[in-house]
Amino acid sequence: MTAPHRVAVLALDRVIAFELGIPSRIFESATAADGSPLYQVATCTVDGRAVASSSDFKISVDHGPELLELADTVIVPAARDLGPAFLHGELNGPLAEAMARIRPGTRIASICTGAFVLAAAGLLDDRPATTHWRYTERFAQLFPQVRLDPDVLFVDDGDVLTSGGVAAGVDLCLHLVRRDHGGAVANQVARTCLVPPWREGGQRQYVEAPTPADDTGDSTAAVRGWALEHLAEPLTLRRLAERARMSVRTFTRRFREETGSSPGQWLTVQRTARARELLERTELSIDQVARESGFGTAASLRLQLRGHLDLAPSAYRRTFRTPAG
Repeated sequence: MTAPHRVAVLALDRVIAFELGIPSRIFESATAADGSPLYQVATCTVDGRAVASSSDFKISVDHGPELLELADTVIVPAARDLGPAFLHGELNGPLAEAMARIRPGTRIASICTGAFVLAAAGLLDDRPATTHWRYTERFAQLFPQVRLDPDVLFVDDGDVLTSGGVAAGVDLCLHLVRRDHGGAVANQVARTCLVPPWREGGQRQYVEAPTPADDTGDSTAAVRGWALEHLAEPLTLRRLAERARMSVRTFTRRFREETGSSPGQWLTVQRTARARELLERTELSIDQVARESGFGTAASLRLQLRGHLDLAPSAYRRTFRTPAG
């Protein structure tokens, strides 16, 4: 039996309780087919002592910074008071010493303003990253060497990942489960936690648009639902707009307001998700998977998977195939 992947969560002073709880809730819900845990999650502080939360209670932990030396993945959630990291782009002594304990090659992720800690530690230099939209201007001022994307839910740069605020941490952790163990496990975790199974990292953090009333006919939701059932068919922008009884221009604008992406980007995400599901759960050939998911050809499917996951379809299937029964 393979040992569970060890996740260390570093709780800083005035840590935000919601973000602190995300990793344990998501990763501890991930189990193998025999019910054994796939992850082992533990929480530590920079000195092993209790820290204040952003609410009216303290967080008492069983581990100090030595836990970081043993971790396969380290996650730094948001905190209300990041001290020098937020004010000057620097780490204070104890936090710098704690971060220095992380072994080379360890996967490191942040939730929300935890990205300030990663950036202050030099882990994001010349790399893409994100943080909560409310603090992106401050982040850009402090860390001009980071390639900040202020609008996305999360950024996966291989061994270093960053996410936007609050629920984007759920998306990030689900993404890691999906990356580690495939869509079947990630979807089961999402069902257990009653959260959406997959929001693409490039989706916008915040879409400022009112939700249309169901009876106005102004929403693209019905067309999106229909498109999910017809992904194998040619779905041109004009065809979608006509089904919504809108002009192409109005449909495109309304679609972006409601989803944060263009119809073409949204379709690519949905087709990629469908292809991954078929590769994991069926015996269909690569050509059949390409047709059923709407990519048309194996070459097109291969291009998309390599772009998203750096894996060919056959390699993805070998890695994440769900055993029969």
